[in-house]
Amino acid sequence: MLIMVSPDCMVHPCSLHCSRKSSSLKLRTVRSVRCPPTVCLSESLARESSVGHGIDHMKLSLRESLQGINRGIFGVSAAQKSAIEHQIALLEEQNPIRKPTDHLQKVEGEWRLLYSSISILGMKRTKLGLRDFITLDEFLQTIDVDKNRASNIIKFSVSGLGMLNGALTIEASYVVSSEKRVDIQFEKSTIVPDQLFKLFQKNYDLLLSIFNPEGWLEITYIDDEMRVGRDDKGNVFVLERTSHPGTD
Repeated sequence: MLIMVSPDCMVHPCSLHCSRKSSSLKLRTVRSVRCPPTVCLSESLARESSVGHGIDHMKLSLRESLQGINRGIFGVSAAQKSAIEHQIALLEEQNPIRKPTDHLQKVEGEWRLLYSSISILGMKRTKLGLRDFITLDEFLQTIDVDKNRASNIIKFSVSGLGMLNGALTIEASYVVSSEKRVDIQFEKSTIVPDQLFKLFQKNYDLLLSIFNPEGWLEITYIDDEMRVGRDDKGNVFVLERTSHPGTD
């Protein structure tokens, strides 16, 4: 049907509106006009782009809030912790993958820990020598989806032994238990070199009790750059990707 409009009419992309009446030309038929497919697609892409930019801003703000706190491992103030975990919760609400365990290829590869609510304080820190001469370096996690295995590597340096470098490696297996959750089983742990093992030997059980991943873990946010998880002990973890499968 032909729709006649006056020159004074203003056309909206998805409907037809007339801003004022015209005495010389009448609008004979008023009918909803569907948005052309190209226009609707453009609007949809614009909305997706807006959401994407919003998530990017959230991740940037979260990274900035984590600067200078050493992943939170030695504690942060209550106010700072509350602000960080509020930002994490906002990011989790925008999780683009609602059933992460259906897309485990997304977690394949190596990740670096940015933040954890696990903390080593007081006597624990003193017993492990982390207050004075042993320094915590990077926390890395490598996930092999084909083998259902994960390796957590905690790196250390020891100033009292000529800046000796070493690492604790904790290996675990996992099975999918829900659309968001995996159950984790501790397999084994190793410390290299021997000098570092000797430093931790007396308090090795304490060290493992802090970093042992056994239990369950929910993947609450995952994209190509960042991952958030929560475990059965009430801890939250934020990690960033360092490599994709098949890359060095």
